[in-house]
Order: sequence, then C-alpha cells, then structure tokens
Amino acid sequence: MGPIDYLIVEFPGNRMTGEALPLLVDLVDRGIIRIMDLMFVRKDLDGSVVAMEIADLDGDGELDLTVFEGASSGLLGDEDLNEAGHALEPGNSAGIVVYENLWAAPFAAALRRAGAQVVDSGRIPVQELLATLEESEAGV
Repeated sequence: MGPIDYLIVEFPGNRMTGEALPLLVDLVDRGIIRIMDLMFVRKDLDGSVVAMEIADLDGDGELDLTVFEGASSGLLGDEDLNEAGHALEPGNSAGIVVYENLWAAPFAAALRRAGAQVVDSGRIPVQELLATLEESEAGV
C-alpha cells in the first residue's frame, strides 16, 4: 500500500465550480492515486458544521461525483468532519479527500523488503513554498 494523505479544500462562499474535478478523475484513471474517502462539509454563519451531499458541482445538470460513488473507506467520521469544519471560515464549505498515493506503493514495498522504514514525512504548504521562492527571486 502507498502512503495515505488527506486534503481539506475550502470553497469561499460555498462556491464549488467543479473545475478541478476532471483533474482528480484523471489522477485516479492514470493509477496515480486511489480515492479512499470524499466528503463535503459546510460551516454555517452561526458556526455549526453540517455534512453536505454534492451531486452537480458545475450546475450543468449532470451528476459530477458519480465516479466517486462508494468512495468511503470508513476512515472519516463525524469527529473528522467537525474538525475540518473548525478550519473553515463561517459561510464556507470544504471538500475532504483521503487518498492513497498508488505511485509510491512499489517504492514503499521495495523499501520494506530491504528492511528500511520511513521514520518521518511531511509536506511543505504551497503558500510557504511560493513565499520562499518569491523571497529568493527578490534577493531577500
């Protein structure tokens, strides 16, 4: 099995266009990732967090998420949805996706066979990376 990651993607004003959905489907189709869970939450103006059913993200009358129907491993529960909601600004919604990095599975298996183990991992947030690159380019 490859490493498992998650993303919480906030949509200001609950505006989900569905523009990124074909790119997510492409990653699945090419065997780069496997979607394990895909859920949506909304944080109301009063601060309450509710799960959302999303079917037609771009308003074209077609169900956009049927390709991920049944993508529920059970890893995400009510507590996770509430925690994701705490990261949101009131009036916004978020998609939560848990995915396996299939591309890394053969590499991870080879490491295990060799007796190696991952002792730490992490991710550099894109905003932090861009800020650092901009500072480098500015000569700061």
